[in-house]
Amino acid sequence: MNEDVVALVRDAVDEKRLVDTAMKLIEVPSPTRSAGAVADRLDEILTAEGFTVERPVADWPDAPAVVVRFDSGASGRILQFDGHLDTVHLPFVPPRHENGCLHGSGSSDMKGGIAAFVEALRILRETETLRGGGVLITAHDHHEGPWGDRRQLYALIREGYVGDAALMPEYLADCVPVAGRGMAIFEVRIRRDGVPTHEVLRPPATPDVLAAGARLVVDCQRWSETLAQTTHEYAGCDTAFVGHIQSGEIYNQSPVECVVNGTRRWVTPGTVEAVQQELATMLQKLAEDTGTTIEHDFEVQGDAFRIALDDPLIDAFQGGIEACTGSRLPLGTKPFVDDGNTFARLAGIPALTHGPAATGAHTLNEEVPVAELLRVAQVYALTAISYCSG
Repeated sequence: MNEDVVALVRDAVDEKRLVDTAMKLIEVPSPTRSAGAVADRLDEILTAEGFTVERPVADWPDAPAVVVRFDSGASGRILQFDGHLDTVHLPFVPPRHENGCLHGSGSSDMKGGIAAFVEALRILRETETLRGGGVLITAHDHHEGPWGDRRQLYALIREGYVGDAALMPEYLADCVPVAGRGMAIFEVRIRRDGVPTHEVLRPPATPDVLAAGARLVVDCQRWSETLAQTTHEYAGCDTAFVGHIQSGEIYNQSPVECVVNGTRRWVTPGTVEAVQQELATMLQKLAEDTGTTIEHDFEVQGDAFRIALDDPLIDAFQGGIEACTGSRLPLGTKPFVDDGNTFARLAGIPALTHGPAATGAHTLNEEVPVAELLRVAQVYALTAISYCSG
């Protein structure tokens, strides 16, 4: 990467401005489904700086999304910076800046990251280093489950708010996640007819819903052992996991329902329907064998994805990383499901997750080093310069 361009970008980063943006976003509470006020705040920040802001409703009128387009005026690719403005439903922690770190609700996940890509946008405009293509910024609500269902991002994609590739500043900084697993959350409800009864008063041959649930737990463990044979070099392997089982009200009661909750993860893109059908077939057999009635929900959080190693986004991103840190990152996986999985499945574009090395996401103790936000701003700007003009 051109050393003069790298120096221009590095010198253009404004720490005070970035921190101020982050603090202004963090100070506005925005639990999922209630991110309207912080979306308005981001709109105000960008509008005051002369950017043209669009506010598509995107299937959530309570908090219209925030969209900005920055065009170089020359042909080239569009790189999308995408982020979610909502936070998990925990007690609000106000922003605090001390000892070189930002604290507060959403500082790690992901208002700090959004402030960093806003700073990258400013850098590109001020340095005039984007020689081709453009940058598309999208920020939205409805990300964090189980409160949100990603409907706003789905709508943005349907309505064409999509670049040729995307970057998302989630708290993953130690590798280039070129593959990741899909994931679904399942809830299985095993029932029998009748009412709860004392164990000694059960009619003969009463179906045992708790025993059926226990069998399902064991079946899932054995299933997971088989699934582990389906692997990918970076993404890992398929799994089935049960983390919760609930039934009955007292130790000597024969209950009428048992609920089992867990996850199913898979490494092969495009297999959502097959994965779902496999669980449905297992549950049908369990119901037949135990004389119970079984219903289940299967909520897909995201499909598996793979990014081609020769995709130009990878080289542009690694070039930006190397220019900032002196070395490239190893290829790896993304351990969680995020909006990148959605871009891969619904928009068909490569989407890289890379953000600050932050801590405390989904807790009351979020913390992100300001130095990491400065680094992310530079990486995003340099990636855009290389990728968009290519």
